[in-house]
Amino acid sequence: MLALVTNDDGIDSPGLGVLARCALAHGLDVLVAAPHEESSGASAALHGAQEDGRLLVEERRGPGVPDEARSLAVAADPALIAFVSAYGAFGDVPDVVLSGVNRGPNVGNAVLHSGTVGAALSAAALGMRSLAVSLDAEDPRHWETAEHVTGRVLDWVVGSPPRRRTLNVNVPDVPVTELRGLRRAPLATFGAVHARVAPAGDGDPALVIRYEGTEWSTEPESDAGLLAQGWATASLLIAPYADESVTVPGF
Repeated sequence: MLALVTNDDGIDSPGLGVLARCALAHGLDVLVAAPHEESSGASAALHGAQEDGRLLVEERRGPGVPDEARSLAVAADPALIAFVSAYGAFGDVPDVVLSGVNRGPNVGNAVLHSGTVGAALSAAALGMRSLAVSLDAEDPRHWETAEHVTGRVLDWVVGSPPRRRTLNVNVPDVPVTELRGLRRAPLATFGAVHARVAPAGDGDPALVIRYEGTEWSTEPESDAGLLAQGWATASLLIAPYADESVTVPGF
């Protein structure tokens, strides 16, 4: 079984190594293919740089990615990476797509704007199993906690039949010994997500800003609220579908 590991933080993020190690520990073959630069807030966008009609791809190893895994930097948004992988762009078609570990949370309805979640949902829409994992800090210190939680949920993800759904997991940035556990959680009304703001001109650095609501205190049983209380949260998201149970206007 082949796992594609991607993210929206780019090829230089330590989160790729976390997911790659978890996948290898579960006996999966691993291909890492991540954006060549920050792509936060890309949602399910299909932007990519091309040369002669081909995506720009280079062999480049992400930090902490084991030697057993092939590692690529791709000049594309994460959803496009997941999309083209389903058509054999990098070799064999993945059975599962693992997205993250994101720097910062992806909670609430704001996950609509997340590149991390966008890649996972795109994979689900194309018939692949998928998992998105985020760590609740802009500069995380406890990657091992995300690795611990991912290891606990990966068996469920791999063992479940593909049903156009993705598991969105958020992990507090605390030592494993301080983690309260893992709970299923509904989405907060808005939540929080990171987005990349492109440079204004030559020499200007790109900025990453964080949009967030206050659901951690006003909605304590939501994913945002439980995450703030020290719980890892799991929310099952459904890829876009047509609801045929409701009659809509026609002519």
